[in-house]
Amino acid sequence: MDQVSLRANQRTEFGSRVGRRLRRAGSVPAVVYGHGLEPLSVAVDRRELHAALHTDAGSNALINLEVAGNSKPFLTVAREVQRHPVRGDISHLDFISITLDEEIHAEVAIEYTGLPIGVKRDAGIVETIRTSVNIQALPLDIPGHITLDISELEVGSSLRVADLPAIKGVTYLDEPETNLVAVIIPRVIVEEPTAAALEAAALAEAAAAAGTAETEEAD
Repeated sequence: MDQVSLRANQRTEFGSRVGRRLRRAGSVPAVVYGHGLEPLSVAVDRRELHAALHTDAGSNALINLEVAGNSKPFLTVAREVQRHPVRGDISHLDFISITLDEEIHAEVAIEYTGLPIGVKRDAGIVETIRTSVNIQALPLDIPGHITLDISELEVGSSLRVADLPAIKGVTYLDEPETNLVAVIIPRVIVEEPTAAALEAAALAEAAAAAGTAETEEAD
């Protein structure tokens, strides 16, 4: 896995007002910690952070964090990423200091490939239950994504964590029986008539009955 560089400035002011001011100026507040490192408050440029987290490695990119005033960069991974509830912008995150010879936990995206038999032949639909899986591996062994072929799935069948491909140096942490994806028959939803609809039907029926009675009397 490639490493990316990201510049950061130390923060000496704290609090929600300071955080809002940083974000308005195009920066994202963050904290660096791990491996006996005293927590270090920093701020990074929003655009540079976006670029660092949108390589093939995604959110598991190995980031050389170059903090102004420090002679050596910190090798880190981004974790605990917080986002604005509406815009989706990153509002805060942690940079965890790591070493290349120590395994870490990571969440890796699953890429499903192929068109299931149950979709082509039986008009089933794909139900995606999980889009990622939790793993443990050395930083350089973390894959950008994990590919799972679903083309053999029939209606009523599913694939589980146990069906994921074996990857050298990677340990799956989720339970092997955890379902990931399935092919199902679409459910037909029959809507219950509303009270207003029932009342309208009753009135129409009563009107029809009254009309019939008047016709009979006229005869």
